[in-house]
Amino acid sequence: MKNLIVILFFCLVYHVSLAQKNRKKIAPNTIVIENTSATSANDRMAGYAQRKILNETSLVKNVKFRSIGPTVMSGRVSDIDVNESKPSEFFVSYATGGLWKTENNGQSFKPLFDNEAVMTLGDIAVDWKAKGQTIWVGTGESISSRSSYSGNGVYKSEDGGKTWQNKGLNETHHIGEIKLHPTDANTVWVAALGHLYTPNKERGIFKTADGGKTWKQTLFVDENTGAIDLQIDPSNADILYAVAWYKTRRPWNFVEGGSTSGIYKSIDGGESWKHISGPGSGFPQGEGNGRIGVAIAPTNPNIVYAVLDNQARRPDDPKEIAKNADKLTSKKLKELSKESFLKLDSLQLVEYLESKGFPEKYSVKTLKDDVKNDKIKVLDIYKYTQNANDDLFDTPIVGAEIYRSENGGVSWKKTN
Repeated sequence: MKNLIVILFFCLVYHVSLAQKNRKKIAPNTIVIENTSATSANDRMAGYAQRKILNETSLVKNVKFRSIGPTVMSGRVSDIDVNESKPSEFFVSYATGGLWKTENNGQSFKPLFDNEAVMTLGDIAVDWKAKGQTIWVGTGESISSRSSYSGNGVYKSEDGGKTWQNKGLNETHHIGEIKLHPTDANTVWVAALGHLYTPNKERGIFKTADGGKTWKQTLFVDENTGAIDLQIDPSNADILYAVAWYKTRRPWNFVEGGSTSGIYKSIDGGESWKHISGPGSGFPQGEGNGRIGVAIAPTNPNIVYAVLDNQARRPDDPKEIAKNADKLTSKKLKELSKESFLKLDSLQLVEYLESKGFPEKYSVKTLKDDVKNDKIKVLDIYKYTQNANDDLFDTPIVGAEIYRSENGGVSWKKTN
């Protein structure tokens, strides 16, 4: 046991020293991690191959695991696909728990995706009419949380989930939607969100016409704008609606909207696309456009609904302004000059620093002296105390809105 502890200690020392080499301090209280490019799909698949070798050579490979409770967690449900002719039969995909199937209305489930390279799923699509049941799986959860893990493309099973083939798009990482052509089993569309933490070109709408052997990227906006939703006109499979979502995610921050978020329409089976939520359409414009979801009315395909996560700032509430007139906030601190900071009421500054968990060893007098003597800047204090929650909770946003089009997306009107 003592030898094991020593080995673990030196492993820890090695990894810490390695991390120190990859860090670069550029300003007080600011550290940038270098070499932040995403791990390639080839390297990830090589890791999976190594994992299979380790499983086969493991000393305990024949020891069966048994559940000892208290429960089994598979994370968020990312999709459900139901057999309309037999509703008690359906598939459920999980954000971090693979694919499951029930044939008795959910009384029991069996896992179908436990032995693949990843278990993180974004969306599924099932061709219930195909012999043996054809299942398409888009890997990588599409909710852009810090806990959303990446996938490695699209998988296909032609025997109800007994065996799987990886059909490419490995660098898309997070897939929001898969749509199957209603009459052509070889035609499939995929809405790919792309990398979570880094820009990349493998995002947007992809189409295959040969059952996944080859793919064509038919809609690409930019390296930070991926596709999150995709819907087919129930009366005409050549008409599709796609949703582009601009967002950038960092471990410490999430910009969840941008001017390139919008709705696109195709009238040629997804070969080309037209932006239908731009200026003059009645749909909101600007940096506040967050995630959008679309739905087509089954009784009248000209009626299209869109739900928008509108991140645009609401006008300031006069009552809140009056209430917080004497309260120091991150926003106010950011805009203070050196002279104004030195004139701040000490109790006001203490209240702010305590609310931000500022180290107690730094007194108000110490901070003011350091600012006065130019040892630190007011902006340094702001950077130390500011975090993503300040923007999230201190900045009132418009929030969720519903828009409706009665002419196939030509124009939009807010309803709720």
